[in-house]
Amino acid sequence: MKRSKLALPVLLAASALVLSGCATAPSGELTITVPDVPMKTELGAFEGELNIVNWSGFVDPKWVDPFTAETGCVVNSRVAGTSDEMVTLMRTGEYDIVSASGDAALRLIVGGDVAPLNMELIPNFSDEIAEGMKGQIYDVVNGKPYGVPIGRGANLLQYNEDVTGGAPESWDVVWEADSPYAGKITAYDAPIYIADAAVYLMYHNPELGITNPYALDEAQLAAAVELLKQQNGIIGEYWSDPVAQITSFVGGNTVVGTSWEILKKFAASENLKTTLPIEGSTGWYDTWLVSTTSPNSNCAYAWIDYTSQASVNGAIAMNFGMAPANIAFCATDAETQAHCDEFAAEDEAFWDKVWPWTTPIEECVDGRTEVMCTSFQDWTNAWVTVKG
Repeated sequence: MKRSKLALPVLLAASALVLSGCATAPSGELTITVPDVPMKTELGAFEGELNIVNWSGFVDPKWVDPFTAETGCVVNSRVAGTSDEMVTLMRTGEYDIVSASGDAALRLIVGGDVAPLNMELIPNFSDEIAEGMKGQIYDVVNGKPYGVPIGRGANLLQYNEDVTGGAPESWDVVWEADSPYAGKITAYDAPIYIADAAVYLMYHNPELGITNPYALDEAQLAAAVELLKQQNGIIGEYWSDPVAQITSFVGGNTVVGTSWEILKKFAASENLKTTLPIEGSTGWYDTWLVSTTSPNSNCAYAWIDYTSQASVNGAIAMNFGMAPANIAFCATDAETQAHCDEFAAEDEAFWDKVWPWTTPIEECVDGRTEVMCTSFQDWTNAWVTVKG
């Protein structure tokens, strides 16, 4: 799935490329067929090197240098722009660890590319980690944990309040053919956006039987695609570049559409705001995963433990613009608490309405066994038909 992310300090400097009808976000153990990959049983000597595939802003000298000084593990960072790129790079065998979102994590687990984690070797994974980021179906499979949370964000409805006159209560302003903002609507340009259509249908068309927007059988996928094609007739533009999205809102070409909480701050326009509509939304939860073939697994475990402590995890969250996984960071000082409040880091009632991106696979992640669900490739093919 094509997901682009860019650390916001870099976003400002370079203009580079870089959301359940009131239902509980999917969590709990997922039981599917995956390769039997052994789990690390003990830590050994640090190997002196660590090769990371990461989102821009997740690896920074401010916390890398102290880590290297403490462990001797020299960190080599490879920034990826999309989840697809992360999966491809991890499958080369050249990288030890990845900061994957749920739409990449499950692909890597099912492919046998990453190994289950021995949490006893990661003591900083503690009660301080937000409960809503533990046990998610994209990184806990067959009772085995594969990922350690880094942070999370929601895909919200952004709107120009000068035009809308207030916060829209529903996503209907971006989906329905009679939207008053037809032609000035923006949507995220990626196959994973199909899940946003499924979230809307879960609330408004319960007869479809959708209980998880990432577990769609053929009929459910067809309904989502039909809604997406309807939206295509009123869409102004699709976006994957955050800078272009901001520019479109500021220039008045866009009035409503999917966005990230952090983007409105960089538009320098008080009239641009975000809201979580009644249907809920999709979102992205990022986790550290370790390669099955990593020659530097001791350094990898050390890195995960180090970056899970409140100070470092919080620094990553603030650098990128998301809710930290380690919520102990929030109480550090007034600035950190303000950041956590802005991104609802401690508000699990908010996150209960957010469905974290999860790779669609043929084994239905909603637990159904009487049908086969549609796969990532099916979604990719369907997205092509939506765009025309």
